[in-house]
Amino acid sequence: MSVSRVSSDQIYGAQRSGAGTIKRIRLENFMCHSSLEIELGEWVNFIAGQNGSGKSAILTALCIAFGSRAKDTQRASKLKEFIKTGCSYAIVQVEIKNEGVDAFKPEIYGDTIIIERRISDSTSSTVLKDRQGKKVASRKEDLRELVEHFNIDVENPCVIMSQDKSREFLHSGNDKDKFKFFFKATLLQQVDELLQSIIKQLKDAYALVDELENLIRPIQLELSELQEKIENIKRVEQISQEVQLLKKKLAWSWVYDVDGQLQRQREKIEKLKERIPTCQAKIDSALDKLVKLQELFSKKKDQVAALVEKTSEVRRRKDELWDAFCLATKEKLELEEEHGRNSKQIHKMRNDVRMLEEQAHDIQEKHIRNTQAEESEIEEHIKELEYAVDHVKSILSSLKDDENTLSEHVSAEMDAMKKINDEIKCYEKKQHEIDHQIHELRLHQTNRVTAFGGDGVLRLLRAIERRHRQFTMPPIGPIGAHVTLVDGDTWAPAVEQAIGKLLNAFIVTNSKDASALRECAKEARYNYFPIVIHKFSRPRLIIPNHLLPQTNHPTTLSVIHSDNPTVFNVLVDSGKAERQVLVKDYNVGRAVAFDQRIPNLTEVFTLDGFRMFSRGSVQTILPSNKRLSIGHLCGSFGDQIKEFERHASNVQQEIEKCKSRKRQSEKKLQDFGSRLINLKRRRLGVERDFTAKSLKLQDVQNLLVVDASVLPESTTNELYQEISDVKMEIQGKEALLETLRERMKEAEEKATTLKLSLENLGESTKGEIEAFQKAEEELTEIEKEINHAEASRVHYENVMNNKVLPPIKEAEAQYPDLENSRKESYRKASVICPESEIKALEGWDGSTTEQLSAKLKILNQRLMHESHRYSESIDDLRMLYQEKKHRISRKLETYKAFRERLDACQKALDLRWKKFQRNASLLRRELTWQFNGHLGKKGISGHIKVSYEEKTLSVEVKMPQDASSSIVRDTRGLSGGERSFSTLCFALALHDMTEAPFRAMDEFDVFMDAVSRKISLDTLVEFALAQGSQWIFITPHDISMVKHGERIKKQQMAAPRS
Repeated sequence: MSVSRVSSDQIYGAQRSGAGTIKRIRLENFMCHSSLEIELGEWVNFIAGQNGSGKSAILTALCIAFGSRAKDTQRASKLKEFIKTGCSYAIVQVEIKNEGVDAFKPEIYGDTIIIERRISDSTSSTVLKDRQGKKVASRKEDLRELVEHFNIDVENPCVIMSQDKSREFLHSGNDKDKFKFFFKATLLQQVDELLQSIIKQLKDAYALVDELENLIRPIQLELSELQEKIENIKRVEQISQEVQLLKKKLAWSWVYDVDGQLQRQREKIEKLKERIPTCQAKIDSALDKLVKLQELFSKKKDQVAALVEKTSEVRRRKDELWDAFCLATKEKLELEEEHGRNSKQIHKMRNDVRMLEEQAHDIQEKHIRNTQAEESEIEEHIKELEYAVDHVKSILSSLKDDENTLSEHVSAEMDAMKKINDEIKCYEKKQHEIDHQIHELRLHQTNRVTAFGGDGVLRLLRAIERRHRQFTMPPIGPIGAHVTLVDGDTWAPAVEQAIGKLLNAFIVTNSKDASALRECAKEARYNYFPIVIHKFSRPRLIIPNHLLPQTNHPTTLSVIHSDNPTVFNVLVDSGKAERQVLVKDYNVGRAVAFDQRIPNLTEVFTLDGFRMFSRGSVQTILPSNKRLSIGHLCGSFGDQIKEFERHASNVQQEIEKCKSRKRQSEKKLQDFGSRLINLKRRRLGVERDFTAKSLKLQDVQNLLVVDASVLPESTTNELYQEISDVKMEIQGKEALLETLRERMKEAEEKATTLKLSLENLGESTKGEIEAFQKAEEELTEIEKEINHAEASRVHYENVMNNKVLPPIKEAEAQYPDLENSRKESYRKASVICPESEIKALEGWDGSTTEQLSAKLKILNQRLMHESHRYSESIDDLRMLYQEKKHRISRKLETYKAFRERLDACQKALDLRWKKFQRNASLLRRELTWQFNGHLGKKGISGHIKVSYEEKTLSVEVKMPQDASSSIVRDTRGLSGGERSFSTLCFALALHDMTEAPFRAMDEFDVFMDAVSRKISLDTLVEFALAQGSQWIFITPHDISMVKHGERIKKQQMAAPRS
């Protein structure tokens, strides 16, 4: 073991330079020392002394010299408390070796650096000197640079383990305290705190950039408003030009409109006059056709009369043959049936003869063995038993019939009860639906808004009220709450189906308000409603008559009213309410939707729930939606509630009636059930009695068979006589059968002959009958054509008198009035502007006067509205826009650059954080490996579990005596020596993972027994020599057991004065 250590030391000694190791420590008036100077070796140093001799003050002085604060030493709260009592100052001087490649600024400090810290009651100072004691630096930054160069961290317990830290470390069983020690020793705590500080700084920087960006948002809004004003002023100028042009076009549109009316009137008169020859020709054609059909009808009528006389005799003959054929067939069937009966009787008689012969033979056999007296007695007994069996059998049959009857009654009652239950369920479901409708109507009666979304819309309105500052303009909704019916509730179902989900919609003025409304909806847990974005500033739309469906039926827009122009505009723009026509029933709806081809019509809705529309050549009819609840727009909810309550009362009465019937049925069923049970019990008893008597009868009969004596000869003769009679009867029946066969044959031949005659007659008269039927059909068809021709003639005469001639007279009377109107319109238009100016500008686009008037009115309203809104000059607005845009453009670029840099920092921080986590995981594995390596030198194995999430570190050890088992011990379950050694191995594993030029441990063996101390000292010395750093061990115990060596230096502190 020693040979291996020396070899390792020699190898390492050739490599180490010793830069940063402590050569000498000098204390003056520090703690308990008036003057103390200690020289240290480059390898292992032991400083021993009794308690109170000032050993621990040496490590405290080291910490103070390298810049530690007083409270970090855990020996004082202020530096002046380290001054020896009675003195005014204290000096701590530490000499550091500064040689080799790792030397710190050797050209300035030389091969030795002296750190001197002077402490007084009011101040403290630190000075760095060279080898000759010449002052080189005095700033904290210089000391920090030196400490970082040599990697001296006196707060790291792996560099300086003070007396308090030794006791806490060696005897702490708390996993969290061990984790803190590990976290600090491996510098993970320092890196973690640094990363957390950077995270906080980045977060603050992001917040600052967000705040700066928020500061310029009002200016951006002002820019947007200015841009919108500029665009609106441009539109105002454009609208003014369009108004002047529309006035000129409107003036001449009246002239062109009258020209068009004159042209259409001329075309109409010509077209109407063209109808006169056509209509007269159709009248003449109908008359000619009528004359020809009447002549043909007379001829065909005479032909049918002749055919009737000819076919009447044939029909009579055919009926006679058919009747004879039916009688022959019936006779044949009767003979066949009688032949079958006789055959069965003969077969039965033959079986009876065979049975009688067997009976006679059996009687003769029995008579040999039985006496006359015994036979009489047994026969009497058999008769009694047979009578008893028959009696019981009749009772059993009656009971079975009664039981079957009761079972049928029970089944019928159960079916009736099931049917009643189904009726009750149906009525109860209907009542539940009615109660739900009444509940909803009462809610609507209390607050009409709930008719368009229920309680959810109330929650949404409250959320909007709470967040009203987030909206540019308050949302409008639900739309149904702003709409009323004009002429009562007649069209309410059709209107609700036509508008549909739009009744529940809310209207906002821009997309920002739409987003705010969705947030309110999430808060209110009410998300299923449409949101319509529409400018609130738009005036109420005015729809010209020529854009409406040309029909007498009302439109959706005509039967509703809204005081809010925005709601009205949304119903027109989004709902197309002005093009939806309402009708009463299905048939009228089909005619309006598909037959009349009404312009500007999109859809037709009926009161019974049908929706009809056509897209090109495709006609679509959608049936009523049974799940659609209606009545939301009704003006009076009270009438609906009363109607539903009356309906609910009727349903409740039906339920009570059904329940009463059910109780009666249950009572009957219970009565039938009890009777059925009693009958079953009686039947079972009778069946047992019947079985017993039948068995007894069978036994007696068997006894009679065994014991009966030979019957008298007279009985045998009677049997033979009976057999002879039956045989004679069989012969008679067989003769009768032969006769029946002859008759059957004759009947069959007769039926076949009649059938052939009937078929021949049918074939011979088939042509005549078909000719008669065809003539009758032709006569009927001619009669229909005569009626149709007469109706056509009357129709065209009415068309001529009522629809052709009157419109011609009316159109000719209107034509002079139109010519006078055209002259007046031309005169007025010429005053406004010449016609050549209109043609020179844009020509004529074909717009009607109504369209131009509507456009002009809308443009005038917009011009008036926009003129009042914007009084500024457009040049001033453009100059102001450019100034503000220039002002914020540089800020936006600057803030964008800030954010890009912050994003780069955040990316780098994420990368550093991942590296930190990876290094922490590697350190955890290295710690376990090093710890197990130190334990293995003593035949012990162990494992260290580190949890960064729970911030715990647990040590597990498996002792040599437990090698044969799977026992793993926590350090708290070990003996004192075992625990001290395992803790020492844990500390050495941490030392393996840290770098420092020197390390110091104070009272590391204070709680060890002699054996554990010997093992621990040997392990420490071996590790220190192999590790290569300078080690300082301070102990109050005897160190004579430590082996001597040229690299081990021992010093004894003087005993404290009493």
